[in-house]
Amino acid sequence: MQEMKFLWRYIRRHWLQYLIGIAALFAVDLVNTYIPQFTGNIVDGLTLKVEEMKGVFPQNPDMGWVMALVWKILLMGGLIAIGRFGWRFFLFGAARSIEREMRDDMFRHLETLSMRYYNNHKTGDLMAHFTNDLMSVRMLVGMTVITTFDASVMLILVLYKMIANVDLMLTLIAVIPLVLIIFADLFYGKAMHKRFLAKQEAFSDLTDQTQEAVSGIRVIKAFVQERKELYAFAKTNLRNKEKNMAVVRLRALFMPVMDLIVGASLLITLLLGGYLAIKGTISVGQFIAFNSYIGMLVWPMMAVGECITSISQGMASLRRIFRIFCNKPEIVDDENVQDVQEIRGDLEIKNLTFAYPDADKVQVLKDISVHVPAGTSLAIMGRTGSGKTTLANLLLRLYDCEDGAILVDGLPIRRIPLQVLRQHIAYVPQDNFLFSDTMENNIAFGVENVPFERIEQAAKDACIHDNILDFPQGYQTLVGERGATISGGQKQRSSIARALLKDAPVLILDDALSAVDTDTEEKILQNLKENRKGKTTILIAHRISTLQQADRILVLEDGKMAEVGSHEELLAQNGVYAGVYRKQQLEKQLEGEGGDVL
Repeated sequence: MQEMKFLWRYIRRHWLQYLIGIAALFAVDLVNTYIPQFTGNIVDGLTLKVEEMKGVFPQNPDMGWVMALVWKILLMGGLIAIGRFGWRFFLFGAARSIEREMRDDMFRHLETLSMRYYNNHKTGDLMAHFTNDLMSVRMLVGMTVITTFDASVMLILVLYKMIANVDLMLTLIAVIPLVLIIFADLFYGKAMHKRFLAKQEAFSDLTDQTQEAVSGIRVIKAFVQERKELYAFAKTNLRNKEKNMAVVRLRALFMPVMDLIVGASLLITLLLGGYLAIKGTISVGQFIAFNSYIGMLVWPMMAVGECITSISQGMASLRRIFRIFCNKPEIVDDENVQDVQEIRGDLEIKNLTFAYPDADKVQVLKDISVHVPAGTSLAIMGRTGSGKTTLANLLLRLYDCEDGAILVDGLPIRRIPLQVLRQHIAYVPQDNFLFSDTMENNIAFGVENVPFERIEQAAKDACIHDNILDFPQGYQTLVGERGATISGGQKQRSSIARALLKDAPVLILDDALSAVDTDTEEKILQNLKENRKGKTTILIAHRISTLQQADRILVLEDGKMAEVGSHEELLAQNGVYAGVYRKQQLEKQLEGEGGDVL
């Protein structure tokens, strides 16, 4: 089974911990089986002494042998305490280590997966894998291993002691009801696996809905949809409760059945064992020891059900985790990758046609060709859905296009190591993302060990420095999740500062100035012009004021090249670009007249 091979990779790293822990567990079980035997010996010895001493030695009988057995029992109790600490420390420690390593590996693997994977998987479901599923796997490699080994060894040792030290026939008859547990366990394990898998899926849905509601709380409040969201959450929460109750009901049914079977075995022991003791076939001490052994058998028999439960739950969760690792990254270094360490920023797109993998081959970009020499700027304009962001994603290799359709410094983009490519590109996406951290750390996110002076200068170039100084703790101010505590314009400018601090040969701004006013936009563009000399800059925007200073402007229309040229050349063509320019100029004029009236 592939899942078990996958799990074994983690287990074998901690083989020594498992070996020591299992040895300690075996020693505890072995020592435990001697205590009923010694107790029976004490009872039989005392009975014999009482008979011998009646009327003969009425005072000061020799009790040294009793104390010797008592000291042995005390010594065994100490050994059991040490052994229990040992197996708990090593076996539980190994399970915790495996959980940590698997969580690290899963996070590392998720970082390698392409955007396509995240488009098809919800955040809440992934969070459930990191919590409930990993906890179940930890139980599988920890408590389940302990329970399985402990129950098996204890069962064998106790049965041996019962047969060797008491009576074979009594043992066989007393154990007959316990065999029924095997049949109950088979039914229980199969049913538990299905119910637990459904329970985990329901928890994933609940986690995902909670995460979405919390992330989108502003939209929920703005559209007064609290009641609707509450009903939706209650429905998902009810389903989660029902799936959990299905597991609880099965477990609640199973445990009384186990108690009934164990009770039947105890009843046989009391009746038949008592009869044999009265007949003299076994001694009173053996009868007491046998009852203790039956009590010790209860745990292994009950543990069978617990083992099946833990194995069923652990394997269900392991399969869910293993499915993540089965997803391979689609964007990887090409087998013919070149040893490139630096990028100048010369970008060339040649007859680029692209369709998203899951879009039924609907072409988003069609026959695009444009050259951006190193150190120049390219502006991209087009209606929503015309393919502007897709083009940026292809330059970052978030998706792959046909080999040779995009060249970087004359090399096909797939020939450049992926890490080198992205290290040399600074990107400000449409959906500006800020972490729940300080403003300083958010701006410095893409650069390590950067002096504060550079962070401050990047903030000044992005026109966010003064705003940060107005915050309660300045650059140490914590922003909320996804930057919820600051405005949209402030998030955009913080993201621009982050990109400017990286000082990469290529800078891509994807509609990064849409939430700032025109005066601030003009200042940022002027700072870009001064600071980006000799470096390649790609501006994606709708406003002509953002685009017109670029060396070349590419106009996209339904994924196709409508026009390309400088601002003056496109105005002279009197095409799409010129039409948008005249419209925006008119809107600007009308806004100015409205301002005069006010």
